[in-house]
Amino acid sequence: MRKGAKSSSLTAVLAGLAVMTATAATAEVVAPDSVPIVDMELAQSLTGQAGDPGAGLEAFAGRKKGNCLACHANADLKEQLFHGEVGPSLDGVADRYDEAQLRAIVVNSKEVFGEQTIMPGFYTLNVGIRVAEKFAGKTILTAQEVEDVVAYLLTLKEN
Repeated sequence: MRKGAKSSSLTAVLAGLAVMTATAATAEVVAPDSVPIVDMELAQSLTGQAGDPGAGLEAFAGRKKGNCLACHANADLKEQLFHGEVGPSLDGVADRYDEAQLRAIVVNSKEVFGEQTIMPGFYTLNVGIRVAEKFAGKTILTAQEVEDVVAYLLTLKEN
């Protein structure tokens, strides 16, 4: 192989890798008004990126983010005060639901459990429902925060 041909092949490979990397880095985020929940599941990631369980724990427990402890008990966070009793305990939730089901529940629990649930949709536009004014027409969590919370919930297995 000639030196020039080898160089152009290498350039083509590097250009292809750059395109693949740029495409992965700019994965399309699914908009809140076009989330495809089907049969109480949402198999598709909202971001195309894996969730971070550590960041998910922060959003889950954060009083200004998910605030999940306001309604749910969770032994994993026993050092936190004021676990709620309105929703079910989340101990072992990863044994009860798979990733697609957990994602659907976090995104829009009303779509999964029906209008009778008081759990808010954390990735819905919150139009026409009673929420804090700062969330009206906005999502409570970002798409990546949803993925992070789901990743955290998947760590909550029975002992």
